[in-house]
Amino acid sequence: MRTGIWVLGDQLWMGQAALNSCEHEKINTPVIIIESHNYAQKRPYHRQKLVLVWSAMRHFAAELRSTGWLVTYSISDDFETALLNWIKENRIDEVRIMSPNDRPFTQLINNLQLGCSINLIPNNHFLWSVTEFKEWANSRKRLLLEDFYREGRKRFNILVEENKPIGGKWNFDQQNRQPPKGKLKTPQVLWFEPDEITNSVIEEIKALSWTSYGEIEPFKWGVSRSNAKTILEHFIRQCLPTFGPYQDAMITGENSLWHSLISPYLNLGLLTPIEVIEAAQLAYFENNLDLNSVEGFIRQVLGWREYMNGIYHYVDEDYRESNWFNHNGSLPNFYWQSSQTDMNCLHQVLNQVEKTGYAHHIQRLMVLSNFALIVGVSPQKIESWFQAAFVDAYDWVMVPNVIGMGQFADGGILGSKPYASSANYLNKMSDYCGNCVYDYKQKIGEKACPFNFFYWDFLDRHQEQIKSLGRMNFVLGHLNRLKAEEINEIRALAVNWRENNCR
Repeated sequence: MRTGIWVLGDQLWMGQAALNSCEHEKINTPVIIIESHNYAQKRPYHRQKLVLVWSAMRHFAAELRSTGWLVTYSISDDFETALLNWIKENRIDEVRIMSPNDRPFTQLINNLQLGCSINLIPNNHFLWSVTEFKEWANSRKRLLLEDFYREGRKRFNILVEENKPIGGKWNFDQQNRQPPKGKLKTPQVLWFEPDEITNSVIEEIKALSWTSYGEIEPFKWGVSRSNAKTILEHFIRQCLPTFGPYQDAMITGENSLWHSLISPYLNLGLLTPIEVIEAAQLAYFENNLDLNSVEGFIRQVLGWREYMNGIYHYVDEDYRESNWFNHNGSLPNFYWQSSQTDMNCLHQVLNQVEKTGYAHHIQRLMVLSNFALIVGVSPQKIESWFQAAFVDAYDWVMVPNVIGMGQFADGGILGSKPYASSANYLNKMSDYCGNCVYDYKQKIGEKACPFNFFYWDFLDRHQEQIKSLGRMNFVLGHLNRLKAEEINEIRALAVNWRENNCR
């Protein structure tokens, strides 16, 4: 009986479970990695996402070969054809695959007709296994991130002493929300020049007729384990010491500020969560870094990333169809072409996404997702756009983040209130409003910012539902003090805007 291993495109790690299971027999174990053009056409993926994934896959294939694995690299229309040819050529009786993290891909595997057994090995790319998270969740009345994060800190002995948090607090969020006032000296971003393999992928993608979103060059992402480790080291040395205070800030022309830029590498498997967390913790102890910066970063990996993955596998499959506000609007046209909007905040962020496939978490949540929420866009349409537009996007990431957190479409499983705001928040946390044709102070009138009239229109449309959320009663009080004629003009502005921008 001969076993072969299929390494998926987001499992590019020597220590992944399927490879581990055959490490002692690797010189006799065939491995296959497949680029499927049909699968890549499921969405209008950002061109840089395709370059990143395919180049990383090719680099990983070379790395596997250099350590003795028997690797077949296949470029095919579909997965099944490539697998059948490989199985026949290598006389394979069992195909081992580390369980995909994306549920739709698991279904794809289950539908394959390969004529041999398929063995899914439990995924080991997260600190919490799916089973461990379910056991934790089933033992609780509430599934709050804060509770989960504290449990993770204790379980993995991160920034704790005798099960108590170093510094006396679990959470330093209040110190990490400073607006970008004055002239800030941001760290230099570390990028990479494409090598021969990456340049080859770029040219191949340019020749494809079906890729349609985003600019393919300049391509500056890392594509190998070595690149990813260099990025992590750069972040720990240059960015982590001052990461915390301005992690929610947004500045024109600053794509990353102090953010790590490691999410694409974590999600591909080029970095592991534990090495990232331990590197940050070690830097704290060795260099006496500010605890709020280190804790704020570790929270994103040990807390939020693990929590999103756990929730994704815990909820029912139909969670992705959630729509608590019954929003069914179309996505504004400019999400696909930033030049079509004169709203400076959206133009800046969307233009950045077009050029790089990246925006940091507040740009995603409080600009892109926030606007879709208050306009009334279908949660499924904005979630699909997020999956297509970002280089670090996968189903397990975007379904809970966009459907649950960003759109509050689950009615409160992930959060206690919607992340909806007017232009006041954007003016506080960015410099976008100062160079905009709209007035961030106005909610009605010719210069009224759409974030303003849509925010109040959103509250007006859904006030009966929102009443059930205790944390929203304060803002509903402000809504009820608006005059009837002001509400009517807000409604008219919202209707007119949708007619002109959501076709």
